[in-house]
Amino acid sequence: MKKVTLDLFKHQANSLIAIKFDYDRQMIEHLKLLEGISWSNSFGCFYLEAEKKKLNRLITHLISQGYFVDYSAIDFSRLPDLPENSIKNERKEITDFRNYLNGHRYSSSTIESYTNFVEKFLRFHDFKEFYVFKDVDRFVEAEIAARNYSISSHRQCISALKHYFEFTEQEEIDPSQLKRPEKTKYLPGVLSKEEVIDLLVATRNLKHRCILALIYSSGLRIGELINLRLKDIDVDRRQILIRQAKGRKDRYVMLAETFLPLFHNYLQTYAPGIYFAEGLQGGKYTASAIRSFLKESCHRARIKKRVTPHTLRHSYATHMLENGIDIRYIQELLGHSRPETTMIYTHVTQKDLSKIRSPLDESLKELMQGPKRDSYLRLSRNILE
Repeated sequence: MKKVTLDLFKHQANSLIAIKFDYDRQMIEHLKLLEGISWSNSFGCFYLEAEKKKLNRLITHLISQGYFVDYSAIDFSRLPDLPENSIKNERKEITDFRNYLNGHRYSSSTIESYTNFVEKFLRFHDFKEFYVFKDVDRFVEAEIAARNYSISSHRQCISALKHYFEFTEQEEIDPSQLKRPEKTKYLPGVLSKEEVIDLLVATRNLKHRCILALIYSSGLRIGELINLRLKDIDVDRRQILIRQAKGRKDRYVMLAETFLPLFHNYLQTYAPGIYFAEGLQGGKYTASAIRSFLKESCHRARIKKRVTPHTLRHSYATHMLENGIDIRYIQELLGHSRPETTMIYTHVTQKDLSKIRSPLDESLKELMQGPKRDSYLRLSRNILE
């Protein structure tokens, strides 16, 4: 489980709360978007004004994102509780834009990200009424590029501004002409089939092993696993109904035959009530808990690769492709809207790469089979002797 530690410190007679965590690029990008949080070069940490309501809001938000928050060093009784009128009210421009996004039924996380980017843009230009393309360029250069935001955050910022200019109908800006930087293309990390089995064998806890086995065998996203209800697992038809997943879509995925004995053992031992995976006090399991025990299992299995729950989903898709399953079926099972998203797995499959021989292999083969054949030719010894 990723841990965030909160602690009090003084700077220029001001009481501040330090936000400390191991380096996490995603966490850094996330904190940059939250209101009231700044970076201190002097102390080398993000910080927040020491005030009860702001602190409670931060703790609640971090926990909802799956972080373990250690605030044991903070005495809440000593924190000031500022009056309501001292808390900055949201500008009408932001409230109106937030309502516009709500009306288009965007997710809460998307609404939060878009409104934060738009508020940064409007504050940068002192909330003036009309804008031109040059205003966007200046903001991106000074606030996004100069502050070293990731490419994905940069793209999200442009998407937010597109929506804002569509909403406000700016005469000088055609939103379709705003250009996002090219998306960074990473090949997904995958485990070999042998590594997957090693991982499951190394997972000692029955519930944990059942969770990892289901993620891999059915190609689930971690959120889909957490929200999966027992009533949606159809053992007779060997199917699982995934409700309202990414893109607000339902889909069916397979239930592996070899998973069933493990599943029945798990049900008899833990007797979950509503959800497939439940915590000690009932209710949904947490993503941070899954990531935590997955890390431990990888350590026991001596897997050196960086492995996340999504790595198991990537491995599922890659192994399906290597087993000869048509990519159109894989697209449906994964719940991808576009075939281009699924096509990335064609770049990591070994099915075709294994048929291609390296020129080094071919050169050594020719030397060993030629008229001057040296049956003892090996790269592991000095071939010039």
